[in-house]
Amino acid sequence: MPEQAAARPVERILFLTGHLALKSLHRTLDEMQPLPFVPSVLDVGINVAGLMTAELIRRRVPVPVDADRIIVPGRCRGDLDALALHYGVPVQRGPDEVKDLPLHFGRKAKKRVLDRHDVLIFAEIVDAPQVDVEAVLATARRYRRDGADVVDIGCLPDTPFPHMEDCIRALKAEGFMVSVDSLNTDDLIRGAHAGADYLLSLKKSTLWVADEVDAIPILIPDTPGDLDSLREAIDIMSARGEPFYADPIIEPIHFGFTASIVRYHELRRTHPDVPMMMGVGNLTELTDADTSGINALLFGIISELRVGAVLATEVSPHARRAVKEADWARRIMFAARDDNALPRDYADELMTTHQRRPFPDSPEEIADMAAAVRDPNFRIQLSAQGIHVYNRDGMQVDTDPFALYPELDVADDGAHAFYLGVELARAQIAWQLGRRYAQDEELQWGAAVDRKTPDLMAHCAPGTTLQRKTKRRPAAGADGATPADPAAPSAPDDTQD
Repeated sequence: MPEQAAARPVERILFLTGHLALKSLHRTLDEMQPLPFVPSVLDVGINVAGLMTAELIRRRVPVPVDADRIIVPGRCRGDLDALALHYGVPVQRGPDEVKDLPLHFGRKAKKRVLDRHDVLIFAEIVDAPQVDVEAVLATARRYRRDGADVVDIGCLPDTPFPHMEDCIRALKAEGFMVSVDSLNTDDLIRGAHAGADYLLSLKKSTLWVADEVDAIPILIPDTPGDLDSLREAIDIMSARGEPFYADPIIEPIHFGFTASIVRYHELRRTHPDVPMMMGVGNLTELTDADTSGINALLFGIISELRVGAVLATEVSPHARRAVKEADWARRIMFAARDDNALPRDYADELMTTHQRRPFPDSPEEIADMAAAVRDPNFRIQLSAQGIHVYNRDGMQVDTDPFALYPELDVADDGAHAFYLGVELARAQIAWQLGRRYAQDEELQWGAAVDRKTPDLMAHCAPGTTLQRKTKRRPAAGADGATPADPAAPSAPDDTQD
C-alpha cells in the first residue's frame, strides 16, 4: 500500500493590532471562518493600530513569536524586512481597514498584480500643429506616465504643420512609439518618412500609401458604416502579408453607436484573427458622463472581442484622465478574462465617484470603539448613519459638519477648529458620495487623481495648520498629536493606560 504524504502543517499567523481595533479584528476573523490558517491576535498596547511602527513592535513583541507569519496594520510604518530578520518569520502589511481582511486573504477578491494586458493604448495629441515641439514632448511624457504605449500626432484640416517632422524626431529620440493621425495622404507620408511607426488611417482607396512607407497602417471603411470596404482593405493587406489594424469606427450615441458596436462584433466573427483597433473618443468625449465608467464598459467589449489597440483622447476637460483610465481598464479586464471572472475586486481605480464598501464599520462598532477611548483626542469615522466624532467626553453623530461644530467646544481654538473643519469637510464629502474616509488622509479618487506614494517607513508629520501654541486641550487629531504643536511627535506611542 503506498505511503500517504504527510499532512502539510497549517500556517500560524499572528495579527498585531491596537486596543481600539481589537474587538473588530476578533469579530472579523470569526466571520472569516473556516480559515486556511490558525490565527492569533496580539494587542501591542497602542490605542490606534494605524499608528504602529516597526520600532514599537520590536520593543513590545518579544522573541520568539509562536507564528509562521506576522501581519501588521496596513498603515504601520517602518522597516518590515528588518522586523522579519529580528523575528525569523515574514512580517507583512495587511489592509488599511480591518474589515478588508477577507479581501486581503482572497476569500472574496482576486489577489493578483495587474501587470499584464494585451491592448496597445494610442494617446492622441490633437493640437500638435498648434503647439511647439517642447509642448508636444511634455504632453507625450504625461501620456507615457499614464500608461500610453504610442503617442498619436493629430493633424488638423487646413492647418499647416511645418514642424511635424521635428516633433516625430524629438519623440523618437526619447524612445516613444509614434503614430500620425490624418486623412491627408501627404501628412501620412511625411510622418512615415520622419520615423512614425503607425499611420491613422488608410482606406481601400489609399492603400497605395502602404507601398511607399514602412509604417503600420490602421484601416478604416471608405465611408462610415461601410464594413464591406473595410473587409476588402483587410483582404488586400492580408494577401500582401503586411501588418495592420482594422478599425470599423465607433460612432457617438444617437448617431449610430449601437450599429457600430455590432460592426465590431461582426468583423470579429468573420475575421477572428485580424488585429483590431477601437477609438473610444466618440464616447468618452461626446457623452456627458464620467469617463471612468464609459472606459470600463468599452474595455469590457474590447476584452471580449480581443481588440488589440485603442485610440484615446483627452480633449474635453471631463476626459482629462481618459488615458490613465484606459490603462487601468485594460489591466482589470485582462485579469478578469484570464480568471474567467467578473471584473470585480481587482482594483478600485475606475470607481472614481462611489465605492462598493464605503463604510467598513457599523454605528454599533464605532460606538464600541468610542466607549474605549480615554483621551481628549477627537476621532472621526463614517458609517451609513453619518459622521461620528468622538473622544473621552462622548460622541456626536450627524451628516452636517455645521451641526457637529457647536458640540466640539473648539470655538476659542482656531488651530483645532481649522483642523476639524478640514477633516469634517472631507468626511462629509466621503459620506455623501459613499467613499472611504480615513482621518488625517486625503480622500482617494481612483484614477481621477494622482495618488501620492505613501512613505512606508514613517508616519506623516503633524499638520501644517499653525505654528503657535494652542490655548486649549492638547490634541485634536486621531494620532494624538495636535497640528497646533510643532514639537509634537509625528507618530506617538498613543499607549492605552
